[in-house]
Amino acid sequence: MIRLETGRLVLRDYVPGDEEEYCQLKTDEKTMGRYMRDIMPHSREEAREEFAQVLADAAKGPDRKFYFLRAGLKADGRQVGSVGYTVENTTPVGKLVHAGYFYLPEFWGRGYGTEAFRRVIDFAFTEGGVYRLTTGCLAENAGSRRIMEKCGLIREAEHVDWEWHGGGMKTRLEYRLLQGEYARLRAKGD
Repeated sequence: MIRLETGRLVLRDYVPGDEEEYCQLKTDEKTMGRYMRDIMPHSREEAREEFAQVLADAAKGPDRKFYFLRAGLKADGRQVGSVGYTVENTTPVGKLVHAGYFYLPEFWGRGYGTEAFRRVIDFAFTEGGVYRLTTGCLAENAGSRRIMEKCGLIREAEHVDWEWHGGGMKTRLEYRLLQGEYARLRAKGD
C-alpha cells in the first residue's frame, strides 16, 4: 500500500472504507463538472464500479496501472481530493505516465494541490520507475496551470481550438517532466 506524506497531507491508496467519499468526490459537479466531465461518472452506481476497479488495480502491486491516491488532511483526515497518474506504457528506460488531480472546491487556492502533486511527482521519479510524466489542462484553467508550473513541469504544446468544451472550442496546454529534468530540478532545490 502506498502512503506518502507532506507537511499538511497524507496521500495513500484508497481502501474499502473510502467508497462513499470517493463517490462524492467523483460525482461532485463543481469538482468534476467544469473541466473533467469526460472522466466524471454519470451515476453513483458508475462511481461505485469505478471505485471497485481502483481497489482491484491497487491489489496488483507492481503491475498496477493506476496510481491515484486519496489526499487527506493530516490534522483531521478530511478528504481534500485525489492525485496521481496512470501508466500508459512501460519501456526499457521506464514508465510513461499521464498525471492528474482533482480537489474539492473548499480546498482550492490553499496550496494543497501543488503540495500533493509535487509529492506524487517525487514518488513517481524516485520510487515509481517513471521516465516521462505528462499532463495538461484547458488554457483557461489557471489554477491547474499554476500547479503544473509550480511543480516544475515544462509546457511543450499548445493545441489551439483542440476540443469542444462548455459550448465552444477550447485551447489545451500539454506539460511534461522527464526523469533528467526532474533530477535537475531537485538538484537546484525546487
